[in-house]
Amino acid sequence: MRRRKNRNPDENLTSLLSATERQAVAPDREILKQLRERSAQEFTTHTSNLSANPSKSTRVAAMRNMIMTNPWTKLAVAAAVLIVCAVGLSLWRGTGSSIVLADVLARIEQVKAFRSKGISKSTSETSAGKPSLWEMRSGILESKEYGIRLTHQELDPNGATTGLTETYFNVAKKIVTTVDHAAKRYIHAELDDFMAQQIQKEFSRYSDPAGFLREIVAGKYESMGRSTVDGDDVEGFRATDPNYSRQGPPGLTDAQTDRKVWIDVKTRLPVRYESLTNGRDPRGAKTSFHYTMYDFQWDIPIDVSEFEPPGVPDGYGALVEKTAGVVNEQVATESLRQCAELLGKYPENLHAAPSMILQFELEKSDSPAATQLKEELNGLAELERANRLADASMPLRRATRFYLFDLAGKDPAYYGSTVTAEDADKVLLRWKLSDSEYRVLFGDLHAETVSRERLAELEKDLPK
Repeated sequence: MRRRKNRNPDENLTSLLSATERQAVAPDREILKQLRERSAQEFTTHTSNLSANPSKSTRVAAMRNMIMTNPWTKLAVAAAVLIVCAVGLSLWRGTGSSIVLADVLARIEQVKAFRSKGISKSTSETSAGKPSLWEMRSGILESKEYGIRLTHQELDPNGATTGLTETYFNVAKKIVTTVDHAAKRYIHAELDDFMAQQIQKEFSRYSDPAGFLREIVAGKYESMGRSTVDGDDVEGFRATDPNYSRQGPPGLTDAQTDRKVWIDVKTRLPVRYESLTNGRDPRGAKTSFHYTMYDFQWDIPIDVSEFEPPGVPDGYGALVEKTAGVVNEQVATESLRQCAELLGKYPENLHAAPSMILQFELEKSDSPAATQLKEELNGLAELERANRLADASMPLRRATRFYLFDLAGKDPAYYGSTVTAEDADKVLLRWKLSDSEYRVLFGDLHAETVSRERLAELEKDLPK
């Protein structure tokens, strides 16, 4: 339900003055002359009609006398005429934006609940050189009080929907529940504070318009002008910040993202959001990811039952996700050692989802631990296999969490694709401690604190 906020006269005048200052359009002399003549004619006609009523005629005469004799009133009327002329001309000629995204963000943050739809499309190269296509349709329901509910349906190559997945995120209780109807799987995860914050951050980025708009406003952006989207008059904006454009979905490297948003000129709320990311997946294959949010419904009435996950349906297997717990340098070091024992080497990267990394690299590993795990998995049912893989991926989850989240903003770098446990003098992982010092974890997993100059020497032969 869309609501229009009524303004008082002072607010309208302030907005009018602000709009005039923003447009800064020089008025045309001939048009000003025509407007003055028309205004004078309409004023005379209006007062003539009022003269039929003696009391009104008397008031009009007194008003005219006051205007003609009071210099301050004359000045105010002249200013009002100039404002009207300038604003009118700016509407005819102006190309500047009348929408301020920071104001739009403030309006969104006051919304208590909204509903929208989403479309995700991905194209990736395969080993055979042919593109692999994937598409998913989403339903999004979000409440500040009750949390988030997402529904997903994938599409097959013919465009028909396959399976339904429902995800419930209770922010206050830090619980995520996923019901995968296609696989008949019920996943329940109780999160620690850190993971709850990270999941909420990711949800905000792909399901919360305040999340993506906050990122756009924080950087550079430009207006794309006026147009019509889904029947609404809108103004489009595009993020142009080069640092922001390099942020893409988890798991993609060398990512470049183009983000756009369209704002309803009447409600000052988004009607569509799009992001297009090009990068490379963990295999190094070129990948394109396109995401769209649309069909927004703002400040809707909600039913609390829509945010309550169902019990485990009959015939569904239950999977319990465990949290990674507290991760620090010591835990991350031990986790990398366990990864090397299982995979026969360090993980090639720590960017993608741990389960994806594990399954991809487990297939290539012939270490005793990997061989034993693969034999064990072959004898398990699907649900038991998923639980066993979740346990086996815990060290990788801890290492990934340390690299992606705990070291965020500390200039981290990881060289697991080339550094092995035998490389005692090569940098495996490093991060910034201060402007002059870095912490370095070497290939044999011993750690040192080194100067910036020393780090440059250690990394000079490593791939960039």
